[in-house]
This record gives sequence, structure tokens and C-alpha cells, in this order.
Amino acid sequence: MKCFPIRIGMNTLKSVFQLHGVDAGEFVVVYRAFRDRKSVV
Repeated sequence: MKCFPIRIGMNTLKSVFQLHGVDAGEFVVVYRAFRDRKSVV
């Protein structure tokens, strides 16, 4: 069974951009971290 995120959050720090999503049970189903801001377009 596939879980889809119901809530998505973003963290923007000096050199790290993080994207994460949780499902209804508060389990992380999506997590991406980019180290260089040039990677995020």
C-alpha cells in the first residue's frame, strides 16, 4: 500500500534546503535534502 503525504514542510538553512512530508500516522514518507541552493530550481 502506498502512503501519500498529507502535510509537507520545508526547511531553508544557509546551505541546506530540506523537503519532508508525513502521512496520516505522522510517519515520514518523503524526505529530500539538497546541499547546494543551485540544485533547487
